[in-house]
Amino acid sequence: MRNLNKQLLTCAFASLVGVSGLVHAASDLTMYYPVAVGGALTKVVDGMVDKFEAQNPDINVTAIYAGNYNDARVKALAALKSGEPAQLSVMFSIDVHALRNMDAIVAFDDVISTDAERQWLDSFYPALMENGKADGKTWGVPFQRSTIVMYYNKDAFKAAGLDPEQPPTTWEEFINVGQKLVKKDAAGNVERWGAMIPSTGYPYWMFGALTKQNGEVLMNQAGTETYFDNPGVISALEYWQDLGSKHTIMPEGVIEWGTLRQNFLEQKTAIMWHSTGNLTTVKNKANFDFGVAMLPGNKDLGSPTGGGNFYLFKQSSAEEKQDALKLVKFMTSPEQAAHWSKATGYMGVSADAYETDTLRDYVKAFPPALVARDQLMHATAELSTHEAGKVRKYLDDAIQAALTGQESAAEALAGAQAQAKRALKRYK
Repeated sequence: MRNLNKQLLTCAFASLVGVSGLVHAASDLTMYYPVAVGGALTKVVDGMVDKFEAQNPDINVTAIYAGNYNDARVKALAALKSGEPAQLSVMFSIDVHALRNMDAIVAFDDVISTDAERQWLDSFYPALMENGKADGKTWGVPFQRSTIVMYYNKDAFKAAGLDPEQPPTTWEEFINVGQKLVKKDAAGNVERWGAMIPSTGYPYWMFGALTKQNGEVLMNQAGTETYFDNPGVISALEYWQDLGSKHTIMPEGVIEWGTLRQNFLEQKTAIMWHSTGNLTTVKNKANFDFGVAMLPGNKDLGSPTGGGNFYLFKQSSAEEKQDALKLVKFMTSPEQAAHWSKATGYMGVSADAYETDTLRDYVKAFPPALVARDQLMHATAELSTHEAGKVRKYLDDAIQAALTGQESAAEALAGAQAQAKRALKRYK
């Protein structure tokens, strides 16, 4: 039905052009979009695109859905390389250096032209803009954005004699509470773990939270240096190790990103660290009382931001860039950002989104929806460097080597730092 309506609109518009000659011909936009991050998002995006097309009958949008962020990037760039049209995409916010090195994207500053558009570009939360800026320009505009939050089972807290309204706020409290939440059967087998932090999928992202909480950052803003072997970074990984091997609040070894949400819903863990993008799904599917809180801290509170930005592809006409900009402005407008946040759990990307009736009413009825937004005051940029894929893999491998006991935290991170330094040498 959606495609039929688009065809009818296009035909009608083409007829109008032929009769009057007063309006420009209908343009076509292709947008690549990742959907395998926080649940089934295609219906939500399709609904927003339908509304945009209804308001802009001269612009036809085809959304091509990929798997995760890497899939979206690979498919979009492959299409561009093969000559297939693509004007915009939502891709990792941390892809900015790689996309610029490929000369694949254009800065939003070079496409906007009015004071209203400049005001729009300045309207987003500053913490969400860190990963989209480079060399004084904005290359990515936030949309599907998140921080890591702590989901916890309030019923499990009550059963363990803990206050369900007082989740742990420090590393020490996290250990103490986690130990009390571990539940074993008569034979001593664990039926429910106290907590789980995923270490596959995006281990570097979880680690970015721990390092921020320990007063460290993983890279410089230019993406040319990493600090994986700093003492505070090493001790953050040692803390993560100890949660499983020493304090036994979570399983030793790796914990799967893709199954963790289900483990939480099935009450196999009382606490999980995961993307705020899971909030709506957990809200709809949990058959127990749950809470959402900021991550516990040590020297500081903190989480890296995460998720996807809109990018405009350089290989498109000036008119297509303007139409793509119009779509991005619509999708990130306060009303649409509020609708998106309520429907998915991802945060509204601007303060104005939280002033809409949609989000004002929603967060009043469901306060957990504010946690990710409030955590932005303690947020840091997600790991983003040149040679991003290689550098992230070096760190991911080091984290997993330490968590599985193959290497000490210091050995693993020293190796990752040496590899990253070699990969980034030519960008210094």
